[in-house]
Order: sequence, then C-alpha cells, then structure tokens
Amino acid sequence: MIPESRRLQVYEAGKVTVVGFGGEEILDNINIAECRDDLLALVKDHGAEVIAFDLSGVRLIPSGLLGLMASFRKMNLKIQVYNPSPEIREVFSMTKFDQLIEIRELDDTTS
Repeated sequence: MIPESRRLQVYEAGKVTVVGFGGEEILDNINIAECRDDLLALVKDHGAEVIAFDLSGVRLIPSGLLGLMASFRKMNLKIQVYNPSPEIREVFSMTKFDQLIEIRELDDTTS
C-alpha cells in the first residue's frame, strides 16, 4: 500500500485504478517521481487499463502532474480526470490536454 505521507490515495485498484489527493487544494508538495513509481506498480500489479485521477477539492496542480498523465497516455493507458476545478479545466483547455483525457463530473468517487 502507498504511505499516506505521499498524499496519494488509492480509491480503487484494478482495470480502472482511481487515485486522489485527499482533497488538498494545492498539490505543491507532491513528489511526482514517487507518484509515478507508485502508479506504475499499481498498473503492473492490477493490470490497469485506465488511470483515473480524482481531483475533488483540488484547485491547482503542478505541471509535473500533467507530464505524468501524458507519460501514462504514451503507455496506452486511458486517462480520466474526475471533478476538476474550473481553474484546472482552464489549464486543460489552454494546453489542449482536454482532448487527450476524459473529464468526468462525479458526485462521489469513493463509493
């Protein structure tokens, strides 16, 4: 299991693997390299085909997280983003990233 100190929370592991960040507003202290290693282990261990990032409560993300998502796309994994804030949606739109990922609004991603 992933240590809580990294703030990456696994809600579901399997073909669709859902991870979140505990509702932190700004993901400025996230170690992207550690997240990448942890997510790669989940993909390998569970045969994940979809990585879903629950961004509920998150207002700002580091650019490295976009790079992480892009690297997973290059590995032929489908990327979904749940509940992005208007600020994050704007970043996705400006970077055309919204054309590469699936954005979903969900009421409750943890059940």
